[in-house]
Amino acid sequence: MNEQYQSKSSPGRQKTQPNFLGIGLALLLAAGAFFSGVHLGNLQTQDVQMEANLFSFLKRTPQPDAEADLSEFWRVWHMMDEKFVSASSTEVVSDEKKLHGAIQGMVQSFGDPYTVFLPPSDAEKFDEEISGNFGGVGMEVGIRNGVITVIAPLPDTPAERAGITAADVITKIDGVSTENMTINEAISRIRGEEGTEVVLTVYRAGETEFLEIPVVRDVITIPTIKTEQRDDVFIIALYSFNALAEMKMQEALREYVQSGAAKLVLDLRGNPGGFLQSAVAIASYFVPAGEVVVRENFGDGSAEELYRSSGKSLRGAAPEEMVVLINGGSASASEILAGALSQHDVATLMGDTTFGKGSVQELVDLPEGSSLKVTIARWFTPDGTSISEGGLKPDIFVERTAAQVMAQEDPQLDAAVAWLNGDKTVGTTTKQVAVESEEIEE
Repeated sequence: MNEQYQSKSSPGRQKTQPNFLGIGLALLLAAGAFFSGVHLGNLQTQDVQMEANLFSFLKRTPQPDAEADLSEFWRVWHMMDEKFVSASSTEVVSDEKKLHGAIQGMVQSFGDPYTVFLPPSDAEKFDEEISGNFGGVGMEVGIRNGVITVIAPLPDTPAERAGITAADVITKIDGVSTENMTINEAISRIRGEEGTEVVLTVYRAGETEFLEIPVVRDVITIPTIKTEQRDDVFIIALYSFNALAEMKMQEALREYVQSGAAKLVLDLRGNPGGFLQSAVAIASYFVPAGEVVVRENFGDGSAEELYRSSGKSLRGAAPEEMVVLINGGSASASEILAGALSQHDVATLMGDTTFGKGSVQELVDLPEGSSLKVTIARWFTPDGTSISEGGLKPDIFVERTAAQVMAQEDPQLDAAVAWLNGDKTVGTTTKQVAVESEEIEE
């Protein structure tokens, strides 16, 4: 997701409106990185009493609020210096590398896959991703249940053409196991020069064997929106919540009004998120003015930050009925928009359960060139449902298999059009799924 950042003048939390939302997962693109869920902060020297020097820690600079007993840390530090002999190299590990490793371990101890410490080299790569100066395969990955998982391939990209689908678990990258691999390392291995090949070993639910999928890296063009019409149903497929999303949605809605169609499908499948402002602005075309679109919760008992609809009403052109298509590749801003439209009774959700990424990260630049990306808040739907806890379930479940994707068959979109045209028997309702689950358990 394209990342726009918010500067920060103090280490305390800023409850100003975040410029960006969502995934904080790495999109492997060439032109424009698609990271969401990140604020940008600059760590100020006077705020943290560190003399603009990470290595004040090595010098044992007193920390006014420090309570931890670091004697064991220093004992191990010196024992490693005295006793360690590498089995493969005589290279001496620098104090800088040891310090960065210690910080990374401390950050990982919080157990949040989206909170990471980036040493200078990784921070530089992250900046490259933001500026888009790299080749990629056109998909976004995240960590689900501790493993590297595809959130979504973008349409008409090498990843999609090679057959990568949402929810694929990447077990190896060019033969290297992803077990215990961080998101940043996975991104670094998948990313590469245009025209080169990366082989992804994938576990896919329903398959009896692992799949080896070669993908040729390319320069990726990020689509924003596509429209089509089927009789009285107008279809808007929104692929990202980038800086152009609201403008493109305005154009699509203008096209919808001029089409004379009375029913609308908003397709958010495979949309990994983007700008929070875009999600709130688009929701404002359908949700009454002043109603809550999303809640930001800081988890410390403080008041939630509420983002409300500005009421950009379609008035008489509002659709008689509306379906929002979602799947496992719908994440972040997609989940915010879908949740708002569903809970304000604007639209029916159809498809499959969303990814479930409802946290926002702040990116803090550190004085020595490193960065800290840290989760600072959680997103909740208007009724207070946590997006991170299992994602959003559709009102009507309709499956689309990997084979159907490869064959360019789309039973989910077909079902949405049929449902809007009066066939209310398509798919399986949430209530039916719950009953079937109870019967299986019995």
